[in-house]
Amino acid sequence: MYTFWNNLYKFPRFLIAVLIGFFLTTFQPIFKLLKNKKRRVMFAMVTLVTIGAVYLVLKMMTG
Repeated sequence: MYTFWNNLYKFPRFLIAVLIGFFLTTFQPIFKLLKNKKRRVMFAMVTLVTIGAVYLVLKMMTG
């Protein structure tokens, strides 16, 4: 029974490690993109337009 609980305690640490790795590999290209001022402004504009478009679509869908 000790082995079962010992293995069960390892899963949260594994899950945290997987999530951190996922976010680091996902956002690393974005951080490289944001080093250039021109690309930083363009990225901000695209992000704001995308969020605005999603907001408007959801607002129109829900009435």
